[in-house]
Amino acid sequence: MSKRISLIVLIVLVIIVAIVAAVAVNHMNNTKKSSSNNTSSMNMNNSSSSSNTSPVATNTVAIENFAFSPASITVKVGTTVTWTNKDTVAHTVTVDSGDGPNSQNLAQNQTYSFTFSKAGTYNYHCAIHSSMHGTVTVTE
Repeated sequence: MSKRISLIVLIVLVIIVAIVAAVAVNHMNNTKKSSSNNTSSMNMNNSSSSSNTSPVATNTVAIENFAFSPASITVKVGTTVTWTNKDTVAHTVTVDSGDGPNSQNLAQNQTYSFTFSKAGTYNYHCAIHSSMHGTVTVTE
């Protein structure tokens, strides 16, 4: 009889452990999803994604946390791109060479727009903060 009780207790313990493990895994998956969603959200809003070199198809760039976000975009000829300074300090949008965007100092919440009329790759930077770089790829 005591072996039978021991077996029942063991089975109950195994079931309890399985339930606890399932709850823990579910919690970790939900936490991971939430973290992933927050990260995606941050990457869309956080401009410090200099490691993100894949061009994004958009015509808006945020300037925040001393970075352009997204750092690289792809647009078609004739597209107007608008940069918005979300930092509390001034920034510029200055083409590295040739014809391209060339803003004045942009205060917080100011925008600058430039229409790209020729295909090509336009590398730009902030003339005030040399670590800030971005790229606009313009296609036909």
